[in-house]
Amino acid sequence: MATIAVLGNGRVGGNLATALTRAGHEVTVADRTPGAAASAARTARIVINATPGAGSLERLTALRAELRDKILIDVSNATVDGPDGLPTDLIHPGSSLAEQLQEALPETHVVKTLNTMLFPVMTTPTMLTQTPTAFLSGEDPQAKHAVRELLTDLGWHKEWITDLGGIHTARATEAAILFVPHVIRSNGFTPFAISIAR
Repeated sequence: MATIAVLGNGRVGGNLATALTRAGHEVTVADRTPGAAASAARTARIVINATPGAGSLERLTALRAELRDKILIDVSNATVDGPDGLPTDLIHPGSSLAEQLQEALPETHVVKTLNTMLFPVMTTPTMLTQTPTAFLSGEDPQAKHAVRELLTDLGWHKEWITDLGGIHTARATEAAILFVPHVIRSNGFTPFAISIAR
């Protein structure tokens, strides 16, 4: 069992919090009330960033002390959104939100994952008719191992999880968000995920 703080109580954060609690973890969800994020991060071993990606860097940089020596799982994508709320471009082209977070929080172990799918798939990967892929990007092997264990608790088979390497590889998975508006306009909000076929 791990003590986990989920920053963000929207559809993504709420979905993850419910599933991780069901899996037996001690989970705290931080909403936007003043001090909630700091309080939740301070007492957790693992912190999940499920805040809107456009403001994540500023929000999490303010928690530098609380996030020291913690594992920070970043599931957000930092995008410029169009009038319909769907992403049109990346806020950090040539980089990624995960890289920016790791640079701003050098004493925190940032791991990028679960950002290449619609949110229901994050916690129920078996809902898809084809095998999805969850990618891992991060510098610390022990942190990635801990995140891999959490993914298995969420129903991800070990062979569905692909470690891409260092945090710089997150720019590839974050760029995959640019597929999303086109897929949604083509097929609606039917759950889907990026998958590597072998």
